[in-house]
Amino acid sequence: MKRLIILAIAVLATVPLFAQDPQTAAAEAAAALTAAPDAPKAVAKPVHWKKWAKTDLKFTQTSLTNWAKGGFNQFTFATYIDANANYAKDKTTWTNRLQMDYGFLYSADKPIVQKNLDRIYFKSDYGYKTNVKNLTYSVNFDFKTQFDNNYTYGTPKSNGETEPTKEDWLNARKLKSGFLSPGTSQLGIGIKWVPKKWLTVNASPLTGGFVIVREETLRKTNGMELRKEGLDPKDGSNYRPARFELGAKVVTEIKLKVNDNISYETQLILFSNYLKNPQNIRVNWDNRLEWKMAKYLTMTFNTFLIYDDTIRIVDADHPDGFRAIQFKEFLQFGFTYTFGKK
Repeated sequence: MKRLIILAIAVLATVPLFAQDPQTAAAEAAAALTAAPDAPKAVAKPVHWKKWAKTDLKFTQTSLTNWAKGGFNQFTFATYIDANANYAKDKTTWTNRLQMDYGFLYSADKPIVQKNLDRIYFKSDYGYKTNVKNLTYSVNFDFKTQFDNNYTYGTPKSNGETEPTKEDWLNARKLKSGFLSPGTSQLGIGIKWVPKKWLTVNASPLTGGFVIVREETLRKTNGMELRKEGLDPKDGSNYRPARFELGAKVVTEIKLKVNDNISYETQLILFSNYLKNPQNIRVNWDNRLEWKMAKYLTMTFNTFLIYDDTIRIVDADHPDGFRAIQFKEFLQFGFTYTFGKK
């Protein structure tokens, strides 16, 4: 009997112990979860490349019907592509830009389509930051030419009875420039200074490159040299198709965003050829003012100024050509769309 009583007391004494085990386990589990470290957050992968391209389509049209003051029906069309691919990582930068323009016009007074805009311009700049603030070692390359031929259109002779035909107009034109006529390429080594985000000055005291003129008839007016002394200077085949140059180049670029709708960009290039007439500085100055009128509608104003003492301008009064400042400007309105993100 005593044994039974002792056994019963032992069983009753263990009941509270078993009742507390689930509570203790739950508490310990909650404490373990609280003390567990947070799951690691996903780290955004760094983006070193930025790529975008802007396209413009612009046109104008004039139509006249019984217009007493006179004039001619006209139509112009122009395209522009500005493609960019820029790389940046640590101290290294690499910027690439390709600009292409092409346009033409048609006027009812001539039965032909005339090209009025044509340009291919590619530039690439590799930079490595120095220990001096805002200064970067720079290696830059650029290439310029155009897509196809451009002509000067003279007035064809007429017999007085019929209007000149399209073939007459084509026969009266004279070649003025073309693909790789001329074409220029330069590779320079120097220092790039970026004191502000909107201002860049790239000085390359060691710049070498080639001027190429594929068309024989254009070599003399583009400063090509005779293959050897004594050859007939009137024969274009007697001139070399390419010219090597070594000199110094300074490129200044400004990119300003006046507000959300108006932006301005300019580029001034100065070049001195060590090998011939280094005192005659060549100038290329481009300007572009853009006004975003709506989401996809823009108005742009462009100017191009060139002075190059190796190029001669030929006209009726100067058959051998003369040196002069070249200038072109145009105002356009049309459709603009950007691929990618700046």
